Amino acid sequence: MLKHLVTVLIVLFITTPAWPQQQPNQLARQVAALPWQSYPSVAALGSVAQISLGGDLRYLDPSSTSRFLELNGNPPRNNQYTVAPRSLDWFAIFSFNPSGYVRDDEQLDPDELLKTLRQQNEDGIAERRQLHLPILRLDGWAVAPHYDLQTRRLEWGTRLVDEADGTVTTNYTIRILGRSGVMNGILVSSPEDLNSNIQQFHTALRGFNFLQGQSYTEFRQGDRVAEYGLAALVVGGAAAAAASSGIMKGLGKFVGLGAIALFAAIGGFFKRLFGKRTT
Repeated sequence: MLKHLVTVLIVLFITTPAWPQQQPNQLARQVAALPWQSYPSVAALGSVAQISLGGDLRYLDPSSTSRFLELNGNPPRNNQYTVAPRSLDWFAIFSFNPSGYVRDDEQLDPDELLKTLRQQNEDGIAERRQLHLPILRLDGWAVAPHYDLQTRRLEWGTRLVDEADGTVTTNYTIRILGRSGVMNGILVSSPEDLNSNIQQFHTALRGFNFLQGQSYTEFRQGDRVAEYGLAALVVGGAAAAAASSGIMKGLGKFVGLGAIALFAAIGGFFKRLFGKRTT
Protein backbone atom coordinates (compact mmCIF):
# COMPACT_ATOMS: atom_id res chain seq x y z
CA MET A 1 0.00 0.00 0.00
CA LEU A 2 0.95 3.62 -0.13
CA LYS A 3 3.91 4.45 2.11
CA HIS A 4 4.74 7.88 0.81
CA LEU A 5 3.08 11.04 -0.30
CA VAL A 6 3.29 12.21 -3.88
CA THR A 7 1.70 15.49 -4.83
CA VAL A 8 1.61 18.06 -7.56
CA LEU A 9 1.07 21.78 -7.77
CA ILE A 10 -2.49 22.85 -7.12
CA VAL A 11 -4.34 26.00 -6.13
CA LEU A 12 -5.50 24.48 -2.86
CA PHE A 13 -4.38 26.40 0.23
CA ILE A 14 -4.00 24.34 3.39
CA THR A 15 -4.39 26.58 6.40
CA THR A 16 -3.91 24.02 9.17
CA PRO A 17 -3.09 20.30 9.22
CA ALA A 18 -6.39 19.46 10.93
CA TRP A 19 -6.90 15.76 10.13
CA PRO A 20 -10.33 14.16 10.03
CA GLN A 21 -10.84 12.40 13.36
CA GLN A 22 -11.82 8.90 12.29
CA GLN A 23 -10.34 5.43 12.11
CA PRO A 24 -8.94 4.01 8.83
CA ASN A 25 -11.92 1.73 8.23
CA GLN A 26 -14.35 4.57 8.81
CA LEU A 27 -12.48 6.85 6.41
CA ALA A 28 -12.30 4.09 3.78
CA ARG A 29 -16.06 3.58 4.08
CA GLN A 30 -16.70 7.30 3.68
CA VAL A 31 -14.50 7.47 0.58
CA ALA A 32 -16.16 4.37 -0.88
CA ALA A 33 -19.62 5.81 -0.18
CA LEU A 34 -19.01 8.88 -2.32
CA PRO A 35 -21.10 8.83 -5.55
CA TRP A 36 -18.35 7.62 -7.88
CA GLN A 37 -19.28 7.43 -11.56
CA SER A 38 -17.76 4.71 -13.75
CA TYR A 39 -17.93 3.13 -17.22
CA PRO A 40 -19.73 3.82 -19.53
CA SER A 41 -19.99 7.41 -18.31
CA VAL A 42 -18.37 10.31 -20.12
CA ALA A 43 -17.54 12.73 -17.31
CA ALA A 44 -17.60 16.50 -17.66
CA LEU A 45 -14.50 18.50 -16.70
CA GLY A 46 -16.09 21.91 -16.46
CA SER A 47 -17.87 23.29 -19.50
CA VAL A 48 -14.90 22.90 -21.84
CA ALA A 49 -13.72 19.28 -21.66
CA GLN A 50 -14.65 15.69 -20.83
CA ILE A 51 -13.06 12.33 -20.09
CA SER A 52 -14.30 8.85 -20.96
CA LEU A 53 -14.24 6.42 -18.05
CA GLY A 54 -12.78 3.22 -19.45
CA GLY A 55 -11.77 0.15 -17.45
CA ASP A 56 -11.95 0.67 -13.70
CA LEU A 57 -11.55 4.45 -13.92
CA ARG A 58 -13.98 6.42 -11.73
CA TYR A 59 -14.99 10.06 -11.35
CA LEU A 60 -16.32 12.50 -8.76
CA ASP A 61 -18.21 15.66 -9.68
CA PRO A 62 -17.34 19.03 -8.05
CA SER A 63 -19.51 18.66 -4.93
CA SER A 64 -18.21 15.14 -4.28
CA THR A 65 -14.63 16.21 -5.01
CA SER A 66 -15.05 18.95 -2.42
CA ARG A 67 -16.05 16.31 0.13
CA PHE A 68 -13.19 14.05 -0.98
CA LEU A 69 -10.74 16.89 -0.37
CA GLU A 70 -12.21 17.45 3.09
CA LEU A 71 -11.74 13.77 3.90
CA ASN A 72 -8.04 14.02 3.08
CA GLY A 73 -7.58 17.07 5.29
CA ASN A 74 -7.91 19.91 2.78
CA PRO A 75 -10.40 22.77 2.68
CA PRO A 76 -13.36 22.18 0.32
CA ARG A 77 -13.01 23.72 -3.13
CA ASN A 78 -15.40 24.42 -5.99
CA ASN A 79 -15.08 23.48 -9.67
CA GLN A 80 -12.60 20.64 -9.22
CA TYR A 81 -12.97 17.05 -10.40
CA THR A 82 -11.50 13.72 -9.27
CA VAL A 83 -10.49 10.82 -11.53
CA ALA A 84 -9.09 7.61 -10.00
CA PRO A 85 -8.93 3.84 -10.50
CA ARG A 86 -11.14 1.74 -8.25
CA SER A 87 -8.07 0.70 -6.22
CA LEU A 88 -7.27 4.36 -5.42
CA ASP A 89 -3.58 3.53 -5.86
CA TRP A 90 -3.45 6.99 -7.42
CA PHE A 91 -5.88 9.77 -8.15
CA ALA A 92 -5.92 13.00 -10.13
CA ILE A 93 -7.58 16.32 -9.42
CA PHE A 94 -8.60 18.43 -12.43
CA SER A 95 -9.50 22.11 -12.63
CA PHE A 96 -9.74 24.55 -15.51
CA ASN A 97 -8.12 27.98 -15.56
CA PRO A 98 -9.83 30.27 -18.12
CA SER A 99 -6.67 32.32 -18.53
CA GLY A 100 -6.89 32.50 -22.29
CA TYR A 101 -4.79 30.99 -25.07
CA VAL A 102 -1.22 30.28 -23.87
CA ARG A 103 1.35 30.52 -26.66
CA ASP A 104 3.58 27.44 -26.76
CA ASP A 105 6.54 28.80 -28.71
CA GLU A 106 8.70 29.35 -25.61
CA GLN A 107 11.84 27.32 -24.94
CA LEU A 108 12.05 25.97 -21.39
CA ASP A 109 15.24 26.23 -19.33
CA PRO A 110 14.90 23.61 -16.54
CA ASP A 111 17.90 24.96 -14.60
CA GLU A 112 16.55 28.50 -14.54
CA LEU A 113 13.05 27.32 -13.66
CA LEU A 114 14.41 25.23 -10.80
CA LYS A 115 16.35 28.24 -9.51
CA THR A 116 13.12 30.27 -9.45
CA LEU A 117 11.16 27.51 -7.71
CA ARG A 118 13.87 27.15 -5.07
CA GLN A 119 13.70 30.87 -4.36
CA GLN A 120 9.91 30.65 -4.03
CA ASN A 121 10.34 27.70 -1.70
CA GLU A 122 12.75 29.61 0.53
CA ASP A 123 10.57 32.73 0.52
CA GLY A 124 7.57 30.71 1.65
CA ILE A 125 9.18 28.78 4.51
CA ALA A 126 8.88 31.55 7.12
CA GLU A 127 5.18 31.91 6.33
CA ARG A 128 4.66 28.16 6.51
CA ARG A 129 6.28 28.11 9.96
CA GLN A 130 3.88 30.78 11.17
CA LEU A 131 0.93 28.71 9.94
CA HIS A 132 2.34 25.50 11.47
CA LEU A 133 2.50 23.82 8.07
CA PRO A 134 5.06 21.14 7.18
CA ILE A 135 8.37 22.56 5.96
CA LEU A 136 9.24 20.98 2.63
CA ARG A 137 12.50 21.96 0.96
CA LEU A 138 12.79 21.67 -2.81
CA ASP A 139 15.47 19.09 -3.67
CA GLY A 140 15.30 19.10 -7.48
CA TRP A 141 13.43 17.77 -10.48
CA ALA A 142 11.85 14.33 -10.32
CA VAL A 143 10.86 14.88 -13.94
CA ALA A 144 12.23 17.92 -15.78
CA PRO A 145 9.65 20.18 -17.47
CA HIS A 146 8.83 19.02 -20.98
CA TYR A 147 6.20 20.01 -23.54
CA ASP A 148 4.62 17.79 -26.22
CA LEU A 149 3.58 19.70 -29.34
CA GLN A 150 1.22 16.93 -30.44
CA THR A 151 -0.77 16.56 -27.23
CA ARG A 152 -0.27 20.20 -26.12
CA ARG A 153 0.66 18.90 -22.68
CA LEU A 154 3.24 20.43 -20.34
CA GLU A 155 4.45 18.11 -17.56
CA TRP A 156 6.99 18.15 -14.75
CA GLY A 157 7.71 16.73 -11.31
CA THR A 158 9.62 18.03 -8.29
CA ARG A 159 11.25 16.30 -5.32
CA LEU A 160 10.85 17.79 -1.85
CA VAL A 161 12.19 16.73 1.53
CA ASP A 162 10.29 17.13 4.82
CA GLU A 163 12.48 19.10 7.22
CA ALA A 164 11.08 17.21 10.22
CA ASP A 165 11.66 13.58 9.26
CA GLY A 166 13.36 13.48 5.86
CA THR A 167 10.28 12.14 4.08
CA VAL A 168 10.60 12.57 0.32
CA THR A 169 7.59 14.03 -1.49
CA THR A 170 7.27 14.05 -5.27
CA ASN A 171 4.95 16.58 -6.92
CA TYR A 172 3.73 15.79 -10.45
CA THR A 173 1.87 18.32 -12.57
CA ILE A 174 0.30 18.34 -16.00
CA ARG A 175 -1.11 21.28 -17.95
CA ILE A 176 -3.21 20.67 -21.07
CA LEU A 177 -3.51 23.75 -23.28
CA GLY A 178 -6.87 24.67 -24.76
CA ARG A 179 -8.32 27.51 -26.80
CA SER A 180 -9.61 29.53 -23.83
CA GLY A 181 -7.32 28.39 -21.03
CA VAL A 182 -5.47 25.52 -19.38
CA MET A 183 -6.74 22.28 -17.87
CA ASN A 184 -4.70 21.56 -14.75
CA GLY A 185 -4.20 17.92 -13.83
CA ILE A 186 -2.77 16.86 -10.48
CA LEU A 187 -1.48 13.32 -9.99
CA VAL A 188 -1.28 11.90 -6.46
CA SER A 189 0.62 8.61 -6.13
CA SER A 190 3.25 6.83 -4.11
CA PRO A 191 6.86 7.72 -5.05
CA GLU A 192 7.84 4.10 -5.57
CA ASP A 193 4.98 3.68 -8.07
CA LEU A 194 5.25 7.09 -9.70
CA ASN A 195 6.54 5.92 -13.10
CA SER A 196 3.94 3.19 -13.50
CA ASN A 197 1.18 5.48 -12.26
CA ILE A 198 2.22 8.22 -14.69
CA GLN A 199 1.80 5.61 -17.43
CA GLN A 200 -1.66 4.71 -16.10
CA PHE A 201 -2.52 8.40 -15.89
CA HIS A 202 -1.44 8.90 -19.50
CA THR A 203 -3.60 5.93 -20.49
CA ALA A 204 -6.56 7.53 -18.72
CA LEU A 205 -5.86 10.78 -20.60
CA ARG A 206 -6.47 9.01 -23.91
CA GLY A 207 -10.11 9.49 -23.02
CA PHE A 208 -9.67 13.23 -22.44
CA ASN A 209 -10.73 15.77 -25.01
CA PHE A 210 -11.74 19.39 -25.18
CA LEU A 211 -15.27 19.94 -26.45
CA GLN A 212 -15.86 21.15 -29.98
CA GLY A 213 -14.65 24.70 -30.34
CA GLN A 214 -12.42 24.49 -27.25
CA SER A 215 -9.31 22.70 -28.50
CA TYR A 216 -5.97 24.47 -28.85
CA THR A 217 -5.96 24.25 -32.64
CA GLU A 218 -9.34 26.03 -32.86
CA PHE A 219 -7.83 29.36 -31.81
CA ARG A 220 -9.11 32.29 -33.83
CA GLN A 221 -7.89 35.85 -34.18
CA GLY A 222 -9.61 37.97 -31.56
CA ASP A 223 -9.56 35.24 -28.89
CA ARG A 224 -8.17 36.20 -25.51
CA VAL A 225 -4.43 35.49 -25.24
CA ALA A 226 -2.77 34.85 -21.86
CA GLU A 227 -0.08 37.30 -20.75
CA TYR A 228 2.44 34.53 -20.08
CA GLY A 229 3.84 31.38 -21.66
CA LEU A 230 4.97 27.86 -20.76
CA ALA A 231 7.62 28.83 -18.20
CA ALA A 232 5.05 30.73 -16.15
CA LEU A 233 2.84 27.64 -15.99
CA VAL A 234 5.72 25.89 -14.22
CA VAL A 235 6.61 28.66 -11.79
CA GLY A 236 3.21 30.03 -10.92
CA GLY A 237 0.47 29.79 -13.52
CA ALA A 238 -1.95 32.69 -13.49
CA ALA A 239 0.03 34.54 -10.83
CA ALA A 240 2.85 34.79 -13.32
CA ALA A 241 0.98 37.40 -15.35
CA ALA A 242 2.50 39.89 -12.92
CA ALA A 243 5.91 38.96 -14.28
CA SER A 244 5.04 39.00 -17.97
CA SER A 245 7.78 41.52 -18.69
CA GLY A 246 10.40 39.15 -17.27
CA ILE A 247 9.21 35.78 -16.12
CA MET A 248 12.14 35.14 -13.80
CA LYS A 249 11.65 38.38 -11.86
CA GLY A 250 9.32 38.94 -8.96
CA LEU A 251 7.45 35.62 -8.99
CA GLY A 252 8.31 34.64 -5.44
CA LYS A 253 6.17 37.25 -3.70
CA PHE A 254 3.13 36.26 -5.75
CA VAL A 255 3.50 32.50 -5.46
CA GLY A 256 5.64 31.98 -2.34
CA LEU A 257 3.50 30.09 0.13
CA GLY A 258 1.10 28.57 -2.33
CA ALA A 259 3.29 27.17 -5.06
CA ILE A 260 4.98 24.11 -3.63
CA ALA A 261 3.60 20.99 -1.96
CA LEU A 262 0.38 22.34 -0.51
CA PHE A 263 -1.03 18.84 -0.61
CA ALA A 264 0.82 17.95 2.59
CA ALA A 265 -2.48 16.99 4.20
CA ILE A 266 -2.80 14.11 1.75
CA GLY A 267 -0.23 12.26 3.87
CA GLY A 268 -2.70 12.09 6.73
CA PHE A 269 -5.36 10.88 4.33
CA PHE A 270 -3.27 7.93 3.16
CA LYS A 271 -2.18 7.10 6.70
CA ARG A 272 -5.79 6.86 7.79
CA LEU A 273 -7.20 5.30 4.64
CA PHE A 274 -4.62 2.53 4.39
CA GLY A 275 -3.54 2.30 8.00
CA LYS A 276 0.15 2.68 7.10
CA ARG A 277 2.78 5.18 8.10
CA THR A 278 4.09 7.37 5.30
CA THR A 279 7.86 7.28 5.67
